[in-house]
Formats: sequence, C-alpha cells, structure tokens
Amino acid sequence: MASFNKLKNVFMLAFDWILYGAGSADTCQVTVTQPRFQEVDYSIQTVLLTCAFSASGCPSSPPEVLWFRFLTHEHQDLCTPGCTDDQKYKVHLISEKNISLQINDLTVDDNALYICGIAFSNSASPRSKQTGDGTVLTKTEKQHSNGKLIVMIIASSLLFLYSTTVFTFFAIYKLKPKLLKKSGNEDQRTENCKISSGRKIFQAIAQELQKQRYAEHCQQPDDLEDDTVYQNR
Repeated sequence: MASFNKLKNVFMLAFDWILYGAGSADTCQVTVTQPRFQEVDYSIQTVLLTCAFSASGCPSSPPEVLWFRFLTHEHQDLCTPGCTDDQKYKVHLISEKNISLQINDLTVDDNALYICGIAFSNSASPRSKQTGDGTVLTKTEKQHSNGKLIVMIIASSLLFLYSTTVFTFFAIYKLKPKLLKKSGNEDQRTENCKISSGRKIFQAIAQELQKQRYAEHCQQPDDLEDDTVYQNR
C-alpha cells in the first residue's frame, strides 16, 4: 500500500505537469468520484467505466478528461486527452457532469485500477485539476465459473442424499408398527398350530386308550363263562 501511494504521488506530479496552465479563475474547485469496484463476467467483451465530477468557480469552457491505468508495477496513460489506442479505448460524454471510458476486447490482462482525471487547464487553482480514487476493474476467468458450477453440483448432490436419507428413515418409522404387527400375527399363528397339533396328538392317544379298554371289557364274559362251566362239571 505504501508503494502504491508513493507511485500515485509521482503520478499526480506528472499529471500536474501535463495539465499545467495559467489562468485567472483561482477559486476553481473540482471534485471527482468513481465507483470503487466493477466486476464483469468472463463472457463480457466491452465494459464502460463511469466517472462523475462537480466544478465550482471554474471557467465555462469544457474541462479536459483524462484516463490512466495502474498496473502492479507501473501506470499507463490511456487517454490524455487523446487515447493511445482508439480501437481499444473510447471516452464518452454521458451528461454534462458524467463521462465514461469504454474498453473493447476485454481480457483478464485489463484487470487494473482505472483513474479518471478532470482538469480546467485555463485555471491556475490547485484544485482545478483533480482525479478520482479509481475503479478496480476485475474480469473473472472462465475457470471461476466452472468452479461455481462444480460447487453447485456438489451442493445439489449433498442435498439429494440428505433428502433420500430423511425419506428412508421416515418410511421405516411409518412401516415399523405394521412390520411388528405382521410378525406378531405370524408368531400367534405358529403358536396356534403348535397347540392344535398337541391337541390332535392327545386326542389320538385318548382314542387308543379307549379302544384298549373296550377290547378288554369285551373279553371278560368269555372268561366268566369258562369258569362257570368248569364248576358245574
């Protein structure tokens, strides 16, 4: 940050040297404002950087509009006031107090700090030549958009898994009483079958005992008759 401020001070001296002129309007005061940041998508090929200014006590003649660009280690004069590359840069007057810099064929190499300057060259007032704080232009790369897409896909997948898990637990919670009831009914039927089988076995044993008793009862008269006959003899 310190090196940037030092570079900007040097730039301001050069700016004053370019715009130095004599004049009688010593009360001329200029204020310049710019958006601090401007981000554009990687698909954008043309961008407009806006600059607004106000002037009081200045000559009635139109001011000069200048644009500069700060890179990492250097600054460039883009339009002072004529543009160095008319195909790449164009200055537009939006209204009486608003101007813009149009940048064509925009690439990530154009990411930089763009500073707007307003100067009333016919004034000798130190405040007649001012610059804004600059606009940081950032053009996103295509990989950034792909990264966002990947993040969205991952988030959607996690949400789907969460929803599926919740639905599964809910279904199990709803079906558990029915499963328990069905299992209980099957156990009851098994127990009833065991009881019924035991009863059938018991009935078969009882019937067999009855048959044996009946057979023994039927054989008794023959024995008595034999004894009687023996005694009479």
